[in-house]
Amino acid sequence: MATDAGNPIPRFPAGFLWGVSTSAHQIEGAADEREPSVWDAFTAEPGRVKDGSTAAVACDHVHRHREDVALLAGLGVDAYRFSLSWPRLRSGKKGLDFYDRLVDDLCAAGVRPVPTLFHWDLPADLDWLERDTAERFAEHVSLVAGRLGDRVTKWITLNEPAEHTLLGHALGVHAPGGKLLFDALPVAHHQLLAHGLAVRALRASGAADIGIANSHGPTWAASTEAADVEAAEFYDLLLNRLFADPLLLGRYPDGIGELMPGDVEADLKVIAEPLDWYGINYYAPTRVGAPQGAEIEFGGVTMPAELPFSVREIEGHPVTDFGWPVVPEGLTELLTAFRDRYGDRLPPVVITENGCSYPGVDDQDRIAYLDGHVRALHRAVEAGVDVRGYFVWSLLDNFEWAEGYARRFGLVHVDFGTLERTPKASYHWYRELLRAQEPTA
Repeated sequence: MATDAGNPIPRFPAGFLWGVSTSAHQIEGAADEREPSVWDAFTAEPGRVKDGSTAAVACDHVHRHREDVALLAGLGVDAYRFSLSWPRLRSGKKGLDFYDRLVDDLCAAGVRPVPTLFHWDLPADLDWLERDTAERFAEHVSLVAGRLGDRVTKWITLNEPAEHTLLGHALGVHAPGGKLLFDALPVAHHQLLAHGLAVRALRASGAADIGIANSHGPTWAASTEAADVEAAEFYDLLLNRLFADPLLLGRYPDGIGELMPGDVEADLKVIAEPLDWYGINYYAPTRVGAPQGAEIEFGGVTMPAELPFSVREIEGHPVTDFGWPVVPEGLTELLTAFRDRYGDRLPPVVITENGCSYPGVDDQDRIAYLDGHVRALHRAVEAGVDVRGYFVWSLLDNFEWAEGYARRFGLVHVDFGTLERTPKASYHWYRELLRAQEPTA
């Protein structure tokens, strides 16, 4: 097993949940067997995806899911976080039957199914700018819970509504491609409302273990200058507190609620339905300063000049193949800050995504990345943060949204010509980490 300065990876409390994550649109393929999503329309437009690819086949998981379940069983994870394609489930019995088989096969393999009910692949005829989409989502959730709830005991409502709002509706680099900037705020509100309605639908079905997967990271001011500090505070509000405060405190940050549509106070009562746990996707901190009066290219995203902040590089740290800084200590900082900010309003935390993009099968850089972040997570546990689980992103190399197939996050290499799966060095490292967590006689 990989070690840090000769020290073995620390042991976590009994019952700690270890897993891996994927999402439907990124791995399933079989696009001709489901209704279209906003991502199908988006990737059909020239120039939207950097390598010109689509997810029509992806990893062909729909037809190869038993092979992937065998990989999960061989890895030794407790749980598998995957997403349920709303367009596939709307296509009729065949879609429901696929998820029935997947859940059955996971249970037979001793792997706990943890489905995410929405991971960005909105049916093409729906729009998060419309309040009705939240109601439609609740109906969808009721259908799914009625079919799978006898075997699924842990649920996730939404994945990363912040990114879906910012990248898909404000900046236009993800589907559906809107460039609304701050006029995209209703998208955030309607997703949060959909979450609350989904929690109620799941509770009505008898579910008792419900969370959400929100992306969060520390925001570091570029300097101590007042303008940089103010810009960093605004960015933190926009990417962290805008999505955590309504869920955990039942209110929007000051100045935000009045920008949202509808009866916000009534909606907040729905949004703040109690959670059994809070999921956090962590990748890196963000260094933010005052606006610089020009477009800035950062992490593959063009940030418009009119934004009231600018994202800066974090120097002095290695970077992933995606150009993201590797800062394990940011995870400890984030978790302790959440504990301090939200106190007893913060339920137990699960890290629902953490991972990195690197090429190759002998992926020692990924091992170093995961090793550092698992240690950082343990330091947060030692500091008193109630963390109950950790999921690596991702099981498989996959369709990485606007990047196409150029970025590889998987523990398992996928040859996108033959679809052959090859476990990487990191797969074997993670398996040994999980074995080291098993109780000793």
